[in-house]
Amino acid sequence: MTCLWTPSRRGLLQAALAAGCAPALLRHADAAVAAGAPLFALGVASGSPRAERVVLWTRLIGDRLPAEVPVQWELAEDEAFKTIVARGTERAEPGTAHSVHAEPAGLRPDRWYWYRFRALGQQSPVGRTRTAPAAGIAPASLRFAIASCQRYDHGEYAAWGDMASQELDLVLFLGDYIYESATAVDSKALRRHLGGQCRTLDDYRQRYAQYKGDPQLQAMHAKAPWILTWDDHETQNDWAGDVSQDLEPDFHQRRIAAAQAYWEHQPFPKHMRPRGAEMTLNQRYDWGSLARLVTIDDRSWRDPQVCPKPGRGGSNTVDLKDCPAMRNPQRTLLGAPQEQWLRDSWDATRPWNLLAQQTLMARFNSQDPAKGPGRYWTDGWDGYPFARERLLRDLEARQVPNAVVLGGDVHANYVADLKLDWDDPKAPVLASEFCGTSISSNGSEQSRLDKAMPFNPHIKYGRSDQRGYMRFELRAERLEAELRSVQTPWDAKSAMFTAARFAVEAGRPGAQSV
Repeated sequence: MTCLWTPSRRGLLQAALAAGCAPALLRHADAAVAAGAPLFALGVASGSPRAERVVLWTRLIGDRLPAEVPVQWELAEDEAFKTIVARGTERAEPGTAHSVHAEPAGLRPDRWYWYRFRALGQQSPVGRTRTAPAAGIAPASLRFAIASCQRYDHGEYAAWGDMASQELDLVLFLGDYIYESATAVDSKALRRHLGGQCRTLDDYRQRYAQYKGDPQLQAMHAKAPWILTWDDHETQNDWAGDVSQDLEPDFHQRRIAAAQAYWEHQPFPKHMRPRGAEMTLNQRYDWGSLARLVTIDDRSWRDPQVCPKPGRGGSNTVDLKDCPAMRNPQRTLLGAPQEQWLRDSWDATRPWNLLAQQTLMARFNSQDPAKGPGRYWTDGWDGYPFARERLLRDLEARQVPNAVVLGGDVHANYVADLKLDWDDPKAPVLASEFCGTSISSNGSEQSRLDKAMPFNPHIKYGRSDQRGYMRFELRAERLEAELRSVQTPWDAKSAMFTAARFAVEAGRPGAQSV
């Protein structure tokens, strides 16, 4: 069991009790506090799991840190660190916010490890991580969760606490790890963002540090490896390439700052450090011979949203008849090179292909079809219908087995069938979609969603009044999904409940309620 601490002893005790490891955790924390301000107050994390390597992360915090700090790390086969299999030293420097990205290699596939860091006489919390199964090996299962949209001033993180109690191999975080906006002056939120809207590197670093101080988020980072991709709020709402919602003339510089801070605060390998504003988030991960997992970036190379509000960039909700630009077949959400890369990434040799991306892929028409051709939100796949069609045609042409699309962004739980002809109930289902709700970010009124659901029969489940995450267990013959929801969003100890369960049978596209 992973035990960790935070600067607040009260928060520490709550986290420890929730994890069932209070005594050992408190002894560890007391020793660190006695040595001075806790350097590892942002916790530890791991990510990018491969068959023989993984990335270990931490960041040192302190007002008087030396310009260069040697940080020792250890990786062991057991929680007591009796069998250490790898160790090394990394240099934490101000140019990367004193973050550490250690990359132990030559590890055994498909096994759990424990890790920790030391610096300036202090020891970090202990984290647990694992490697992926080796190529050609068929693991019994893959247990994972998807999550997104954890706005700090919209609620507590009870969902992370619940997830940390589950036995998962992997977490897929699908965007909006932070929110760049300031908390409104008249907000009655019980938690507030520090500072104003993020624009500079220091702003983004401060915002990440605030989010990562949450003990329940720290607990889940320390429990299992993560694979992440970004969406808009890691930089600015609704950004598209170098076009910002506010049409800022220097937005590219803001992108550079946001990308740097993002890499600094996540368990990414060194080679993924951004070059300017660009970071190669489109990656392939294989879970033995069971599944190919693909992550993509739908922000960096997209065409700007069509028909924006006057004087602004970003999204709008428009009638199709009033926005002919939406019908331009050349428009792209991923950029042509990434579209081709994705086309080449599907793997027909594995039973399952999972696409981890940012938002709802299924068409969502909010207008009665009797009143017109449809009303759509332009920031998601509905704003790029021909790009979506190209992706689905690729799935069909390549006969990709058991394709499942995973998403977030829209602050609602959706389970849907993906098809080329949305208006034909008999059209073949090409893939299954699970779009998870937010960890904490507010959703829209459920009544609005209920009104639109009859216009979208391919969507089997839609709830915007639920916060939480989706948990999955994947086996060769079946994918099972459990929608975990928070009872009371502003209660850090809130009870959780299972809102729904679905399954996808191998060889039978489309989710079925169970």
